[in-house]
Amino acid sequence: MTQEETSAGLHFDETIKPKIPSGLNVLTILTFVWCAVQLLSSLWGFISAKKSYDGIEKLSEQLNSENMPGWVKSMMGDPDTMIKMITKSYENRIPIVLMSVVAVALCFYGALQMRKLKKQGFLLYTIGELLPFLTQFLFIGAFAFAGFMMYFFIALALLFILLYSMQRKHLVN
Repeated sequence: MTQEETSAGLHFDETIKPKIPSGLNVLTILTFVWCAVQLLSSLWGFISAKKSYDGIEKLSEQLNSENMPGWVKSMMGDPDTMIKMITKSYENRIPIVLMSVVAVALCFYGALQMRKLKKQGFLLYTIGELLPFLTQFLFIGAFAFAGFMMYFFIALALLFILLYSMQRKHLVN
């Protein structure tokens, strides 16, 4: 039997692509939406960094005010820490926004690759998810991790990495 007869007998058609599993489909769509939100958030943080830095004194007065409820103060954290974070964010705004855009691009491209059922997409996505936290640690410091919202974003990132890892069985190459 020749190779032509074998491939003709199998009815192999290269135009047929494997279907994306529904779980992976939903995750990638959510990732695309989140990438857009993160990109806008990163650019807004860069644009508004000067305004935040200029408003440090007013923020300090508000955080130390007796009129602010205790539960709000506890969620905001220590006022001195908040001021240090804003100052460091302003001083390092250019590398932070560049690394944020790189992280968004890695997540987006990784999700695109996983839609094509390629395993390398998972690695790229994971690096893109973890890069913002490394960036925050390097350019702002460890006190950037003091706050409810940071813990929420860490939990969200870990949840998506876990959900994607459960879909790895559908990925090839």
